[in-house]
Amino acid sequence: MTVPSDTPESADRPPDDQIIGRAFWVSAAVVGLVAVGVVMWRQWPRTTPQAAPVAPLPAGPAVIAALPTSSTAAAMTFQDRSIGSDRSWGVGIDRLTGAAGDRLLPETMGGGVGVWDVDADGDLDLLFPDGDAWPEAAAGSRRGQGMAVFLNQRGSDAAASVRGNASTEAQFVRARDTGLEQPWQGMGVALADLDGDGRPEILATGVGGVRFFVAEHSAAGTATRWRDATTEAGLAAINGWTTAAGFADFDQDGDLDLVVGRYVEWSKEIDLRVNYTLTGLGRAYGAPTGFAGTDLLLMEQVSPLRFADRTAERGLLIRNRSTNQPMAKALGFAIDDCDGDGDLDLFVANDSVQNFLFINDGHGVFQERGVSAGVAFDRNGAATGAMGCDTSHLRNDAALAIAVGNFANEPCSLYVTAGDGRFADDAIVDGISAATRRALTFGVAYVDLDSDGWEDLVLANGHIEERITDVQPTQRYAQPAQVFWNRAGQPGPTFMEIPGASLGALATPVVGRGLAWGDFDYDGALDLVIGAVSGTPLVVRNATQQGGHIECVLVDSIHAGNRDAIGAQVMIQLDNGRTLRRTVMPTRSYLSQVPPHAIFGIGESHITACEVRWPDGQQTKQVIRRSDEGSRLTILR
Repeated sequence: MTVPSDTPESADRPPDDQIIGRAFWVSAAVVGLVAVGVVMWRQWPRTTPQAAPVAPLPAGPAVIAALPTSSTAAAMTFQDRSIGSDRSWGVGIDRLTGAAGDRLLPETMGGGVGVWDVDADGDLDLLFPDGDAWPEAAAGSRRGQGMAVFLNQRGSDAAASVRGNASTEAQFVRARDTGLEQPWQGMGVALADLDGDGRPEILATGVGGVRFFVAEHSAAGTATRWRDATTEAGLAAINGWTTAAGFADFDQDGDLDLVVGRYVEWSKEIDLRVNYTLTGLGRAYGAPTGFAGTDLLLMEQVSPLRFADRTAERGLLIRNRSTNQPMAKALGFAIDDCDGDGDLDLFVANDSVQNFLFINDGHGVFQERGVSAGVAFDRNGAATGAMGCDTSHLRNDAALAIAVGNFANEPCSLYVTAGDGRFADDAIVDGISAATRRALTFGVAYVDLDSDGWEDLVLANGHIEERITDVQPTQRYAQPAQVFWNRAGQPGPTFMEIPGASLGALATPVVGRGLAWGDFDYDGALDLVIGAVSGTPLVVRNATQQGGHIECVLVDSIHAGNRDAIGAQVMIQLDNGRTLRRTVMPTRSYLSQVPPHAIFGIGESHITACEVRWPDGQQTKQVIRRSDEGSRLTILR
């Protein structure tokens, strides 16, 4: 069956950045007039959003311990570990776009990042999907590398021996003959251990469907080679330009299903016919407004490592009311419990059309409620050029926040639950609207960069047109990342931007796309990787002074099909009365994946209890004695 959206399709984004630039000044005046009213509205009492009915720790809202009042942002600094730096970690892919003068839209969009322990040796490795030359490229043209895998050579024993030693560096080595070296126009990556053997299966998205790889094991028990199992998994029929993808147990049956987004209906012939242009430059890379929408896909895992299409039955087919044509132009997924009822919902960031919010009935059947929930459009009722997205309980209470990166001259969105199943766009009052308006944001990640217990907001930026400065002088092709320090508990906005001059290597302008994090050198700080649309990724070590942290690793021995408990809700209680919340969800940001763990900064506090709501709805609670504390807490079920 088809499920109509709860509103007609929105207006498209203007056709070029010059028009958007003029619209900016009009919208700026409107924002100025409403800002005071918005702030007053924010102070008006609102219904407190309720947590899922799972007896959280402690009963009722979490206690938020006030931080010292400060008018300046926290000091953060990042050191360059990219190829070419003095202390490179050895991550050396030179990403290919296939650009040869035709200016085809897929050349602007790739660059996802995967962070995972793919060889099960105890430390975090890196994966990068490469692009490729187009089929009609000249003979001898450079070809892509498929999926490039970089193994962290520190090893589990070495990692354990140096935890907390900031002087020890990570070192990555390119894995060869992995079975993933199949050139194509790749975009993103999704990972999950689907069979409970401790090694991840790998799904790659790109132009022409998906590719699915199953781990093979060496005599030593490690997996550094994968075989293509796309056909036997039932995924070969997926076609089109696929982008975001993620594994999650939507129907709570103990194994992981797969959701896949597609961008637009695309071919080279369609692209040339659309013929997007910029004044004075001729043919250029442009918006998706001239391309038809597409359908999402929900693939149920019906038997181990085999999937069947359940998109229509589960309610994910969305049609334009006027034309009955597909609407989605999906680039980002946020998978979380968006309504607090104990199951996983799906937020879809769509480029130039309304965003979707699919609410789960607990059995894996969805209703699309983006408009009624307040996340479909921006504050002015317009669709945005939405790219990546992420979720967080950014104030460590029951309220969920969805951050969305948008196109240039559109500020990022920050949808926060406001009660009665609705969200409010708090980008202005929480301090990120003005600072994000000029950037074109792809990667979006909530990360606790200073281990103070509050998740900060990191944005990876970069334009799609390398000549944009010629027609819009305020814009740049390569753009620096941005960090917004989470100052919840203090008066005023939740976020404060860290000045670029204080960020060190993270302020290096890049044409950023994917964004992912992980503690690569095991010094207790979460490092960052930004995938570039072409060339080498930006890899930075987090040299910010840290407090303590807890890495919660869940092991579900009951459901082998979801051994890492993807989708679990984890709450820890600290001895200062605070309760911190995280969702175990690798699918985040833009075309990217992070480790399947729940990581908490705890400062100088100590953990006293940990409660887990497992993906099937069951709960466990564990009291933690101080003598049991360490930087890693493994919870078995």
